[in-house]
Amino acid sequence: MSGNLHLLDDTLAAAKAEGRAALIAYLPAGFPTVDGGIEAVKAVIDGGADVVEVGLPHSDPVLDGPVIQTADDIALRGGVRIADVLRTVREAYRATGKPILVMTYWNPVDRYGVERFTAELAEAGGAGCILPDLPVQESALWQEHARKHGLATVFVVAPSSRDERLAAITEAGTGFVYASSLMGVTGTRETVGSQAADLVRRTRASTGTPVCVGLGVSNAAQAAEVARFADGVIVGSAFVKRMLDAPDHAAGLEGVRALARDLAQGVRAHA
Repeated sequence: MSGNLHLLDDTLAAAKAEGRAALIAYLPAGFPTVDGGIEAVKAVIDGGADVVEVGLPHSDPVLDGPVIQTADDIALRGGVRIADVLRTVREAYRATGKPILVMTYWNPVDRYGVERFTAELAEAGGAGCILPDLPVQESALWQEHARKHGLATVFVVAPSSRDERLAAITEAGTGFVYASSLMGVTGTRETVGSQAADLVRRTRASTGTPVCVGLGVSNAAQAAEVARFADGVIVGSAFVKRMLDAPDHAAGLEGVRALARDLAQGVRAHA
């Protein structure tokens, strides 16, 4: 079975045709439980997210700030496994028809087996993977199997990436380029930062692939700011924080649904 790279491409193209950025939400699998995490993914899509990244919880999440680390710890203590991540993708895709990616560090995929992981992700209806710590020069095996199974390979670029490095990354990636708007770990910020627009400009100089910005966006005003220059706005910590701060699961679901609704209005502010 082929994965849903084409669905991701079509979704980003449709947002562009509407004159707006896509809203991309991130939530970790298994948080607060596997079933609860699936409900949360459905809730953010119901609120207006175009694409969802399902995080594969990791014990040493070097890119993730304290909010996502807390959620990952809850998921890991609950016994989440890669099978649960794939189930989250499968059920979310079947329920919504939206593109669902997995965001994961390389080690779990390597240990699980690249061929096995890509085949099962495609079978689940997944659109691809975001691999923040996989160097492009070491990605040939992954790319071979991702192409075979119709999956996107999304790499991360940062303000520190030199132009020649950006060119190498954008040539290798598919789906979209994940532009990390800030140096450091994930987390909500009071301001998005001026580095983001410059990074998008430099990245676009080497590719026609959509460039989506993440790390720091937490409200509609920031989403509208990023939507002026990016093809997609990626929001993670703000969704996770809504779940963590909620008095109960039902309130958490309503919280992420409401935030998605607010952010969806933000990315449409200048459409």
